[in-house]
Amino acid sequence: MTIGSGTLLVLLSVYGSLRAHDGNLTVRAACKPGFSEETYTALISQSVLQGEKLLKVKFSSCSSTKGVQYETNNLDFKVGADGTIFAAREMQLPPRQIAFMVTAWDYQAMERWDAIVRLLVGEKIFPRSVHKQKGKKSASLEIMQPPNDMLLPWPQHQNSNGLRRQKRDWVIPPINVPENSRGPFPQQLVRIRSDKDNDIPIRYSITGVGADQPPMEVFNIDSMSGRMYVTRPMDREERASYHLRAHAVDMNGNKVENPIDLYIYVIDMNDNRPEFINQVYNGSVDEGSKPGTYVMTVTANDADDSTTANGMVRYRIVTQTPQSPSQNMFTINSETGDIVTVAAGLDREKVQQYTVIVQATDMEGNLNYGLSNTATAIITVTDVNDNPPEFTTSTYAGEVPENRVEVVVANLTVMDRDQPHSPNWNAVYRIISGDPSGHFSIRTDPVTNEGMVTVVKAVDYEMNRAFMLTVMVSNQAPLASGIQMSFQSTAGVTISVMDINEAPYFPSNHKLIRLEEGVPMGTVLTTFSAVDPDRFMQQAVRYSKLSDPANWLNINATNGQITTAAVLDRESVYIKNNVYEATFLAADNGIPPASGTGTLQIYLIDINDNAPELLPKEAQVCEKPNLNVINITAADADIDPNIGPYVFELPFMPSAVRKNWTITRLNGDYAQLSLRIMYLEAGMYDVPIIVTDSGNPPLSNMSIIKVKVCPCDENGDCTTIGAVAAAGLGTGAIVAILICIVILLTMVLLFVVWMKRREKERHTKQLLIDPEDDVRDNILKYDEEGGGEEDQDYDLSQLQQPETMDHVLNKAPGVRRVDERPVGAEPQYPIRPVVPHPGDIGDFINEGLRAADNDPTAPPYDSLLVFDYEGSGSTAGSVSSLNSSSSGDQDYDYLNDWGPRFKKLADMYGGGDED
Repeated sequence: MTIGSGTLLVLLSVYGSLRAHDGNLTVRAACKPGFSEETYTALISQSVLQGEKLLKVKFSSCSSTKGVQYETNNLDFKVGADGTIFAAREMQLPPRQIAFMVTAWDYQAMERWDAIVRLLVGEKIFPRSVHKQKGKKSASLEIMQPPNDMLLPWPQHQNSNGLRRQKRDWVIPPINVPENSRGPFPQQLVRIRSDKDNDIPIRYSITGVGADQPPMEVFNIDSMSGRMYVTRPMDREERASYHLRAHAVDMNGNKVENPIDLYIYVIDMNDNRPEFINQVYNGSVDEGSKPGTYVMTVTANDADDSTTANGMVRYRIVTQTPQSPSQNMFTINSETGDIVTVAAGLDREKVQQYTVIVQATDMEGNLNYGLSNTATAIITVTDVNDNPPEFTTSTYAGEVPENRVEVVVANLTVMDRDQPHSPNWNAVYRIISGDPSGHFSIRTDPVTNEGMVTVVKAVDYEMNRAFMLTVMVSNQAPLASGIQMSFQSTAGVTISVMDINEAPYFPSNHKLIRLEEGVPMGTVLTTFSAVDPDRFMQQAVRYSKLSDPANWLNINATNGQITTAAVLDRESVYIKNNVYEATFLAADNGIPPASGTGTLQIYLIDINDNAPELLPKEAQVCEKPNLNVINITAADADIDPNIGPYVFELPFMPSAVRKNWTITRLNGDYAQLSLRIMYLEAGMYDVPIIVTDSGNPPLSNMSIIKVKVCPCDENGDCTTIGAVAAAGLGTGAIVAILICIVILLTMVLLFVVWMKRREKERHTKQLLIDPEDDVRDNILKYDEEGGGEEDQDYDLSQLQQPETMDHVLNKAPGVRRVDERPVGAEPQYPIRPVVPHPGDIGDFINEGLRAADNDPTAPPYDSLLVFDYEGSGSTAGSVSSLNSSSSGDQDYDYLNDWGPRFKKLADMYGGGDED
């Protein structure tokens, strides 16, 4: 093949894709100023030189283009006076789409017109024609394709001589497809062709997203002709571009050409309205704000291309409610959506809230071409403290009883026009003058905002009969700038103090006096008098005892003089830490009477009035000396210095005490008692010891200590026998005790044997049971067949004739226990009908059960009930009255209804099924 063969050609069929609107042809029935097209599209290369012309826009002003000036919103491009768009600087553009707006201004008519310019940037611009092959003319763009088609060559990598060389790279320009096209579909986009199809059959295919990847089959290609189609309308908001690869293979699937990249861009159409993020916006602004104060921002998003007018949103305020004090209190930044105040006069006390309808329009706010949407902005005028609180009156009055606290004396009312229950409305009260001692405070009622003048420190009528207070009211929040405090924010409060009967009080409470214990009865201790604070009332005070645990004291009812009624003892149980405490009452004769209490504490000084006591009272010692000793001490109810050191000594009488015992002093509080002789017979000994304390004067006491003398082992401990002997028990006594224990054990053993024998005898009797025994839960044998009823040894009369029947004379008819017999001719059983019924037996048993349950003479335990008592005749009765009838007239089928226990009888008499 010659050089240049095998070139892959791409035929682009625009079908209006380079226009902004599919099939939107301008029809001018009359001259209308404006651009010839709404959207202009051009294909440019990545490298652009400064001043390089890119395309030209056409504008018609219906008269002359003089006076019309052009401008763009992209600083990289400029528009000449003739509409030529050129680059403002040299630049390297990325391979993507660039869109900007061109505006034509007619400053004489003060009108403007806009058009969109789209620049499709490719890596390189394709030449106007392809290279010619030797001896063969290549097809050119103008010759082979319609005026709107372009024929593009593809790089070759090998000549006919097999020499490899690198030629220029060419890139297929992006294919533009307008979104929302109405078809018809499939719609041809491009034709792919390899010049090798002159020699061999070629099959074409495409791959990529939109072809063989989801979304599937948006694009397809005719495998034989290479024509690529779009099969359905495009949506730029769903997907803005597609990247496909075109393949050429022979019939055997062998690659003929290298794959080429196809870029398909979806051209945006204005098919989406701006959508506000929120349908309702809430904002606030302080009342009295200056013009230009920021309030809030509303935001609307447009799904269309934000680089074009389709997605450029502009805002405006449609309405404002209420229109007070001006119909234009707010304005909005058309691009950012910021709402600010534009006029002064915001006053919350007049208008608390404004409702503003905001409109967002795309196409840069062009109401003729753009799509719009609205949202509501609710602007709350927030309160500022521009109204000081004012008292409703200039003076207030109240009264309070003396000695009372937490009492509300007066309620102060104020008026504040600011927002209720806010810091600008909440009142704060202060007492400016008239209360130097701080008897009063003013608290604010959180609901009514009233000031409650409250007594926090008791007032005394004898000290102050009235108070003149000056109070001031303010708010929790400071006043707004420029607002002055009103003269009505201060008021006067007059408070009168009421005199009441106050209780007498003891000036020295608790009163402490000191004296020695043991003072005689009738001694005057002190005068415990009270003071009546009511100086302006002539009242008498009377005294009485309220608490005197030991009843040691008396008090004079008129002057409060206290005397002793008994001897005061420091060692008494009523003394705590040497102090005796008594409480007295002082009451006046006012109306109503009032009383006060006072406590008198008497500190008793100890005297030596208690002799020491020897400890311990009992002890044990071995019969031989030098084995152990007894440590002794003393206890004294007095306190130091009337206690130890103690003196321990043995009395001279009886003489045996000093002969047998001796005392050795250890220290001031302890001594040792031991045997003086070499041996003392075991036994109990009373040893008298004289103990003397160190008081002034000293007191002595002779105490007896019981000493047990016993034989001891080598360790000095009393032996068991020795301890018993020492306790006074001889050998005879010990033997007697052992004999008693043996006799007691023998009696217990005999009682157990007797009980076993009695239990055995009880089980040998089969039918006769001891009346004392309980027959419950016992198994009785009834299978012994003797020679006849008369030959039995059993006494059956116990079952038929109780010894006494007094307890059943008044008993109601019915069922009886085993120990009863009927009295009189009363029937024993309920009368049954002639023809038995299956329920008769059950009813009969239930009636008997009820009679037994209601029997007041029944024992507290379960007993046997007799239903077949037959008198005192034969114990067996007669069976001669039983005869069987041979008549078949009787129907015994009802026996089948009586249950399984009567089944055998039913089979015998009921005429069951014959075998």
